[in-house]
Amino acid sequence: MTDVSPTSDPVLKQDLLDEASRPVAVPPPTIWTKLAYGFGSVAYGVKNGAFDYFLLIFYSQVIGLDARLVGLAILIALIVDALSDPIVGYWSDNLRSPWGRRHPFMYASALPVALSFFMLWNPPEGASQQTLFWFVLGFAILIRTLITLYETPSSALTPDLTSDYNQRSSLYSYRYFFGWTGGNAMTVLMFFFLFPAFATEAIPDGMFNREAYELYGIIASCAIFVAILVSAVGTHARIVHLKPPPPPRRMSIGRVFGEIFETLAERSFIALFIGALFGAVASGLAAGLSFYFLTYFWGFSEVERGLVLFGTFIAAAIGFILAPIVTRTIDKKRGAMIIGLIAFLGAPMPIALRLFDLLPPNGTAFIFWFVVITNIIDVGLIICFQILFSSMVADLVEQSELKTGRRSEGVFTAAVTFVRKAVQGFGVLAASMVLALAQFPTGADTNAVPEEAIWRLGAFYVPAILFLWMAMMAVISTYRIDRATHEDNLRRLSDSGQPAE
Repeated sequence: MTDVSPTSDPVLKQDLLDEASRPVAVPPPTIWTKLAYGFGSVAYGVKNGAFDYFLLIFYSQVIGLDARLVGLAILIALIVDALSDPIVGYWSDNLRSPWGRRHPFMYASALPVALSFFMLWNPPEGASQQTLFWFVLGFAILIRTLITLYETPSSALTPDLTSDYNQRSSLYSYRYFFGWTGGNAMTVLMFFFLFPAFATEAIPDGMFNREAYELYGIIASCAIFVAILVSAVGTHARIVHLKPPPPPRRMSIGRVFGEIFETLAERSFIALFIGALFGAVASGLAAGLSFYFLTYFWGFSEVERGLVLFGTFIAAAIGFILAPIVTRTIDKKRGAMIIGLIAFLGAPMPIALRLFDLLPPNGTAFIFWFVVITNIIDVGLIICFQILFSSMVADLVEQSELKTGRRSEGVFTAAVTFVRKAVQGFGVLAASMVLALAQFPTGADTNAVPEEAIWRLGAFYVPAILFLWMAMMAVISTYRIDRATHEDNLRRLSDSGQPAE
């Protein structure tokens, strides 16, 4: 508050106090701010793509670690990492520094994340199963904990950058566009360039050559480092406009957790929280088996797999364009329900059609383009759903502020990522269990897997993924904040004298 000199005129003193407490108009984020902020999610996209798609197949099929041990290591790492999310979120909500609440975390995380990510793809050669297990577990925990120091404060910037209902979806559109595009760019790089470049007479499919992953580790680490710094520097000028932390107060462990639980005791948040539980397991299951389906179920080559993944660039553009339109015309929750039902019912449909022998055989042009086109449409709708979901979480901030008197962007962001990280590990573990139930051989090339095992892979996967997605949609349907509720919350905050844009 502005420093007011003592005066004997109580009317003048009150006028000065009112002027000091009046909210200052905050300029909307520029296109350059949106680009820099969105580009920062390349770091999380690269890391997430690596853990979702490559880690299981690299350590189980290339290095030779039992797939169940890989799944267990990923699960443990996710649970340990998830415990750090609410701590970092609460810490960033309450940090007092010349660089605001979020940016110190963003700057500090860049180099450690990049270095630890590089090490993950260079396990010791000739190591025992036990040594490999502890290696992947240790570095998975380290990377996930370090990137939490960036991703949670960075994601929490969205409600701070704008309180506008539509602009929040716009900001998340940039963030998800770059996250999906950046992560997918590394995946396409692998299939179009690195895997073919490392194919040898002894290893005809470069996907099973560990040297390809070593080079991948170098390139991906550099991308992570650059993305974090670009985002931090590109949003640095907005620090003066960001919301301040709560007033200093005496803290204790009991008070910290009491405030966290008070913040999260919101009906609409609980709906998103439980929905995210189901969604995280489904995402982990789908991602963990994605390359198994492309390689073994559909029989695609390295270039064909790369072309399927190349379609994700188009899908990211679809989500980027569609989500703001849905927000303006249909509203976030209704749009999320419609888009989500179409996307999640359609996701396993090609596999189900193959199981019932309703598609032409593999190797035909129809099969390739059918998978490519359906994948583009489905992933585009899923990205749109994710943008709307995240924007719905952002709108909880003002609802909570009215009840608690505190802005808790970091706590809400951390709670959702807590679920995603902790439970997604069960999805990856479920993927390894599906492989075991299908009696899928370890380290086998595409010609050495029995057709019965490939069929069982799809037969176990389809009902499991449908159950998880539909359970998520049912729970999210109980979310209650719409445009009118959000605008009413902003008015009430303004009337109460609390800072709202």
